[in-house]
Amino acid sequence: MKPVTGLLLIAHGARDPTWATPFQEVVRRIRLSQPELQVALSFLEFMSPGIEEAGHGLVAAGCTEVHVVPMFLGASGHVRRDVPPLIERLGLHYGSKVVWTQHVALGEADAVMQAMADTTLAWLAAAQTSREAP
Repeated sequence: MKPVTGLLLIAHGARDPTWATPFQEVVRRIRLSQPELQVALSFLEFMSPGIEEAGHGLVAAGCTEVHVVPMFLGASGHVRRDVPPLIERLGLHYGSKVVWTQHVALGEADAVMQAMADTTLAWLAAAQTSREAP
């Protein structure tokens, strides 16, 4: 039987619900690009669903392989210390029925670093152009 792939995105969370808007937009774009992919956005603190709740939801949706992507700019203490035990707990709960693969923090991916550099330089170029306009 072919594994059913799920994607568990993890963001930090905040008290202000509008903080999650960019992360929700990422989920929307992923779903548009791959509608068959099960995607769950979860939060480490302050917001719901939590990581374990979202992970259980993916398994309930039939996922047998879940890729865990921390949507952090770097491998913070949260990514190194807080996330792995939560994923390990999910792994223990489901045993060999589900494979959980944790990826590095999203901000450490070369394409993300390049996108941040490109965007920053574009803003700088636009600011310089507007100052030079008559």
